[in-house]
Amino acid sequence: MTTTEQTVHPDGRVELADPDALADSRYANAELAPTRLPERTWTTYNYAALWMGMAHNIPSYLLASGLVAIGMNWLQAFFTITLGNLIVLVPLLLNSHAGTKYGIPFPVFARAFYGVRGANFPALLRAFIACGWFGIQTWIGGQAIYVIVGELFGKDWIEASAIGGHPWTMWLSFAFFWVLQMVLIFRGIEGLRRFENWAAPLVTVAFLVLMVAILVKAGGFGPILEQPSKLGWDADFWKIFAPSLMGMIAFWATLSLNMPDFTRFGKGQRAQVWGQIIGLPTTMSFIALVSIITTSGTVVLYGSAIWDPVELTRRFENPVIVTIGLVMAILATMSCNVAANVVSPSYDFANALPRWLNFRTAGLLTGVIGILIQPWRLISDPSIYIFVWLSFYGGLLASVAGVLIAGYWVIDRTNLNLADLYRPGGRYWYAAGWNWRGVVATLLGSLLAVGGAYSNPGAGPFPENGLIPFLKPLYDYSWAVGLVVGFIAYFVLTLTAPSRQSTATHAAPTY
Repeated sequence: MTTTEQTVHPDGRVELADPDALADSRYANAELAPTRLPERTWTTYNYAALWMGMAHNIPSYLLASGLVAIGMNWLQAFFTITLGNLIVLVPLLLNSHAGTKYGIPFPVFARAFYGVRGANFPALLRAFIACGWFGIQTWIGGQAIYVIVGELFGKDWIEASAIGGHPWTMWLSFAFFWVLQMVLIFRGIEGLRRFENWAAPLVTVAFLVLMVAILVKAGGFGPILEQPSKLGWDADFWKIFAPSLMGMIAFWATLSLNMPDFTRFGKGQRAQVWGQIIGLPTTMSFIALVSIITTSGTVVLYGSAIWDPVELTRRFENPVIVTIGLVMAILATMSCNVAANVVSPSYDFANALPRWLNFRTAGLLTGVIGILIQPWRLISDPSIYIFVWLSFYGGLLASVAGVLIAGYWVIDRTNLNLADLYRPGGRYWYAAGWNWRGVVATLLGSLLAVGGAYSNPGAGPFPENGLIPFLKPLYDYSWAVGLVVGFIAYFVLTLTAPSRQSTATHAAPTY
């Protein structure tokens, strides 16, 4: 089926009838333009491997080990993480659909509901959070390099003079790993796909080796699984269960928005759906179980939970084992970091300045901002990592996800006008390029989700009674509140105050 401006193929995927029509658009460049059908080649395996690479990394490991460190036993931590990933899979798949159908990245998808210019609001919000994650992952990779070199050069490297609270050799390792990732970024999206395909299985093996080593030293599963919960199953557990669950969901709240950046290359909906169903819940449950068993084993061996795998690896006496383990940690970090935390902000920054930034230059900007955010502070404590960093940004991004799901699935019934996503004055231009409904719904959802942000005394930057005290009870459910309020607010505002463009030029059904 062919319309004036777009072609709908038998499998439901859509492309522009004349791709050259965007050549003069100030809102398009090579990265933002819809992916042509011959370039949509990613298979079920590619998506499964992508998720293996993104999930099997040290911050994923820290999710589970952090729950053990704050008092959960192995069953409580595993249940919390598995449930969180099953929940986040729903909005992730819902937002992935548009990428596969239209071949568009997240910031272009967001134009349909925020306006051609207004899409910069959610895109840059997502981008700056990704920069924070990029910095965290780069710091962790730098730690691994620091330890590996220390095994070769000894105390002179490890105990070098401190600058800003860390040895100068740690800062050098951080800088080296940053440059290493920039090299991978400059190879482009296909280079990333090839790297993920071979790195993901190696990382899985590395985590298994670490777990087996701890099991041998601890005397098997028995002593580990017998470790009691410090919280029990009473009020103490349920008090931290909800905010912990929100943190687990928020871990992939970023990808639940920008997965179209990857599904735009899919061979079809079946490939991306099954690849993600196979990839995300299974791999996250696997890494959670490995992390929980390993961290619980450190309680048996050392009397306290060692939640950082880089620090744990240093406890082994054999330098060969330490080096191999940390090389795998570096691969794990690169595999996740470039895929999850560079691809998205590269598109997001390019969307803001399409004539000035492309995938590579925007990736460099991501790397610079990732340093300025000072990631070493964000992972200094498991409580800050889970309840401050994850819970807060999870509420913000959930409100954006609510707007996208309401607009794409309920209001537009998955029917978009592809050319108008790049055209001033078209259906998605709204008022001067902005759709105030999407912005208001996002702000309202974010306010209710994180307005009551609080920290326990000495455990974070927020006041004990919350930023806005009467909203404090909602912060424990920040992601759910943001999603529901963003969805309802956008739906109601669109029905009660429809735009002229949407009523006058509503796209015809495409299949």
